[in-house]
Amino acid sequence: MSLIFAMVGTDHHPFHRLVDWMDEAARRHPDTRFVVQHGKSKAPTEAEGHAYLPHEQIRELLAEADGAVVHGGPGTIMDARAAGHVPICVPRDPALGEHVDGHQQRFAALVGPAGVVAHVQSAQAFHGAVEAALAAGRAGRVRSMPESAATEAARAHLAVELDALLVPRPPFFRGRRSRLAELSEA
Repeated sequence: MSLIFAMVGTDHHPFHRLVDWMDEAARRHPDTRFVVQHGKSKAPTEAEGHAYLPHEQIRELLAEADGAVVHGGPGTIMDARAAGHVPICVPRDPALGEHVDGHQQRFAALVGPAGVVAHVQSAQAFHGAVEAALAAGRAGRVRSMPESAATEAARAHLAVELDALLVPRPPFFRGRRSRLAELSEA
Protein backbone atom coordinates (compact mmCIF):
# COMPACT_ATOMS: atom_id res chain seq x y z
CA MET A 1 0.00 0.00 0.00
CA SER A 2 1.25 3.48 -0.85
CA LEU A 3 1.84 6.04 1.89
CA ILE A 4 1.81 9.82 1.93
CA PHE A 5 3.06 11.31 5.22
CA ALA A 6 2.44 14.94 6.18
CA MET A 7 3.97 16.93 9.03
CA VAL A 8 2.62 20.29 10.17
CA GLY A 9 5.29 20.70 12.84
CA THR A 10 4.93 21.78 16.44
CA ASP A 11 3.94 25.45 16.12
CA HIS A 12 0.90 26.40 18.19
CA HIS A 13 -0.88 28.07 15.25
CA PRO A 14 -3.46 25.84 13.54
CA PHE A 15 -2.76 24.57 10.05
CA HIS A 16 -6.23 23.31 9.16
CA ARG A 17 -5.71 24.03 5.45
CA LEU A 18 -3.07 21.31 5.11
CA VAL A 19 -5.14 18.84 7.15
CA ASP A 20 -8.13 19.51 4.88
CA TRP A 21 -6.00 18.99 1.77
CA MET A 22 -4.73 15.67 3.16
CA ASP A 23 -8.31 14.57 3.93
CA GLU A 24 -9.33 15.42 0.37
CA ALA A 25 -6.35 13.45 -0.98
CA ALA A 26 -7.36 10.49 1.19
CA ARG A 27 -10.88 10.63 -0.30
CA ARG A 28 -9.42 10.73 -3.81
CA HIS A 29 -7.06 7.80 -3.16
CA PRO A 30 -8.83 5.29 -0.88
CA ASP A 31 -6.16 2.64 -1.52
CA THR A 32 -3.41 4.89 -0.16
CA ARG A 33 -2.56 5.40 3.48
CA PHE A 34 -2.44 9.09 4.40
CA VAL A 35 -0.85 9.94 7.76
CA VAL A 36 -0.88 13.45 9.22
CA GLN A 37 1.14 14.69 12.19
CA HIS A 38 -1.30 17.54 12.90
CA GLY A 39 0.03 19.20 16.07
CA LYS A 40 -2.40 21.82 17.37
CA SER A 41 -4.46 21.66 14.17
CA LYS A 42 -7.72 19.78 14.01
CA ALA A 43 -7.44 16.04 13.58
CA PRO A 44 -8.08 14.72 10.08
CA THR A 45 -11.37 12.93 9.41
CA GLU A 46 -10.26 10.76 6.46
CA ALA A 47 -6.50 10.46 6.95
CA GLU A 48 -4.83 8.83 9.93
CA GLY A 49 -3.95 11.54 12.44
CA HIS A 50 -1.44 11.95 15.25
CA ALA A 51 -1.04 15.17 17.21
CA TYR A 52 2.65 14.48 17.77
CA LEU A 53 5.00 11.61 17.02
CA PRO A 54 8.40 10.66 18.41
CA HIS A 55 11.22 11.62 16.05
CA GLU A 56 12.14 7.96 15.51
CA GLN A 57 8.60 7.20 14.32
CA ILE A 58 8.70 10.24 12.02
CA ARG A 59 11.92 8.90 10.51
CA GLU A 60 10.33 5.46 10.02
CA LEU A 61 7.25 6.92 8.32
CA LEU A 62 9.43 9.08 6.09
CA ALA A 63 11.51 6.05 5.09
CA GLU A 64 8.35 4.09 4.23
CA ALA A 65 6.49 6.92 2.48
CA ASP A 66 6.06 7.36 -1.24
CA GLY A 67 5.68 11.07 -0.65
CA ALA A 68 6.37 13.53 2.16
CA VAL A 69 4.37 16.69 2.78
CA VAL A 70 5.93 19.36 4.97
CA HIS A 71 5.31 22.87 6.22
CA GLY A 72 8.04 25.36 5.35
CA GLY A 73 10.33 24.74 8.31
CA PRO A 74 13.94 23.99 7.33
CA GLY A 75 14.32 21.21 9.93
CA THR A 76 11.27 19.31 8.69
CA ILE A 77 12.37 19.79 5.10
CA MET A 78 15.81 18.36 5.92
CA ASP A 79 14.25 15.35 7.69
CA ALA A 80 12.26 14.59 4.53
CA ARG A 81 15.32 15.16 2.34
CA ALA A 82 17.40 12.83 4.51
CA ALA A 83 14.81 10.11 3.83
CA GLY A 84 15.23 10.60 0.09
CA HIS A 85 12.26 12.84 -0.65
CA VAL A 86 11.88 16.06 -2.53
CA PRO A 87 9.04 16.99 -0.18
CA ILE A 88 5.80 18.66 -1.15
CA CYS A 89 6.13 21.92 0.75
CA VAL A 90 3.06 23.86 1.86
CA PRO A 91 4.42 26.80 3.84
CA ARG A 92 2.25 28.23 6.58
CA ASP A 93 0.54 31.50 5.63
CA PRO A 94 0.42 34.24 8.28
CA ALA A 95 -2.50 35.90 6.44
CA LEU A 96 -4.53 32.76 7.29
CA GLY A 97 -3.42 32.76 10.95
CA GLU A 98 -1.08 29.80 10.37
CA HIS A 99 2.06 31.56 11.64
CA VAL A 100 3.35 34.87 13.00
CA ASP A 101 5.24 35.90 9.87
CA GLY A 102 6.05 34.83 6.33
CA HIS A 103 9.45 33.24 6.89
CA GLN A 104 8.22 29.80 5.77
CA GLN A 105 6.85 31.27 2.56
CA ARG A 106 10.12 33.09 1.86
CA PHE A 107 12.19 29.99 2.58
CA ALA A 108 10.03 27.74 0.35
CA ALA A 109 10.14 30.31 -2.44
CA LEU A 110 13.92 30.38 -2.14
CA VAL A 111 14.60 26.62 -2.07
CA GLY A 112 11.76 25.55 -4.41
CA PRO A 113 13.45 26.70 -7.63
CA ALA A 114 16.66 24.96 -6.49
CA GLY A 115 14.76 21.64 -6.40
CA VAL A 116 15.05 21.20 -2.63
CA VAL A 117 11.23 21.10 -2.31
CA ALA A 118 8.17 21.00 -4.54
CA HIS A 119 6.73 24.33 -3.38
CA VAL A 120 2.92 24.37 -3.72
CA GLN A 121 0.57 27.21 -2.90
CA SER A 122 -2.85 25.96 -3.98
CA ALA A 123 -5.04 22.92 -3.43
CA GLN A 124 -4.85 22.13 -7.14
CA ALA A 125 -1.04 22.20 -7.13
CA PHE A 126 -1.01 20.12 -3.93
CA HIS A 127 -3.17 17.38 -5.43
CA GLY A 128 -1.04 17.36 -8.59
CA ALA A 129 2.09 16.94 -6.46
CA VAL A 130 0.47 14.08 -4.52
CA GLU A 131 -0.43 12.38 -7.82
CA ALA A 132 3.18 12.74 -8.97
CA ALA A 133 4.52 11.32 -5.68
CA LEU A 134 2.19 8.33 -5.91
CA ALA A 135 3.15 7.71 -9.55
CA ALA A 136 6.85 7.92 -8.67
CA GLY A 137 6.29 5.55 -5.75
CA ARG A 138 4.63 2.99 -8.01
CA ALA A 139 7.53 3.29 -10.44
CA GLY A 140 10.16 2.99 -7.71
CA ARG A 141 11.01 6.29 -6.07
CA VAL A 142 14.24 7.92 -7.13
CA ARG A 143 16.17 9.10 -4.11
CA SER A 144 17.09 12.72 -3.78
CA MET A 145 20.60 13.96 -3.13
CA PRO A 146 22.31 12.59 0.00
CA GLU A 147 21.55 14.29 3.30
CA SER A 148 24.89 16.06 3.53
CA ALA A 149 24.52 17.69 0.12
CA ALA A 150 20.87 18.60 0.78
CA THR A 151 21.80 20.04 4.15
CA GLU A 152 24.62 22.07 2.65
CA ALA A 153 22.39 23.42 -0.12
CA ALA A 154 19.69 24.41 2.35
CA ARG A 155 22.22 26.02 4.68
CA ALA A 156 23.65 28.07 1.83
CA HIS A 157 20.23 29.29 0.73
CA LEU A 158 19.16 29.96 4.31
CA ALA A 159 22.39 31.88 4.98
CA VAL A 160 21.73 34.13 2.01
CA GLU A 161 18.14 34.78 3.09
CA LEU A 162 19.01 35.38 6.72
CA ASP A 163 21.87 37.65 5.78
CA ALA A 164 19.52 39.76 3.65
CA LEU A 165 16.85 39.86 6.35
CA LEU A 166 18.94 40.38 9.45
CA VAL A 167 21.87 42.52 8.38
CA PRO A 168 20.78 46.15 7.99
CA ARG A 169 22.20 47.81 4.90
CA PRO A 170 22.99 51.52 4.74
CA PRO A 171 21.50 53.12 1.61
CA PHE A 172 24.90 53.02 -0.17
CA PHE A 173 25.10 49.21 0.16
CA ARG A 174 21.49 48.30 -0.63
CA GLY A 175 21.34 46.06 -3.62
CA ARG A 176 24.97 44.96 -3.23
CA ARG A 177 25.77 41.37 -2.45
CA SER A 178 27.10 40.58 1.00
CA ARG A 179 30.27 38.59 1.63
CA LEU A 180 28.14 35.82 3.18
CA ALA A 181 26.06 35.57 0.00
CA GLU A 182 29.22 35.35 -2.09
CA LEU A 183 30.69 32.62 0.11
CA SER A 184 27.51 30.54 0.17
CA GLU A 185 27.49 30.39 -3.62
CA ALA A 186 31.17 29.45 -3.95
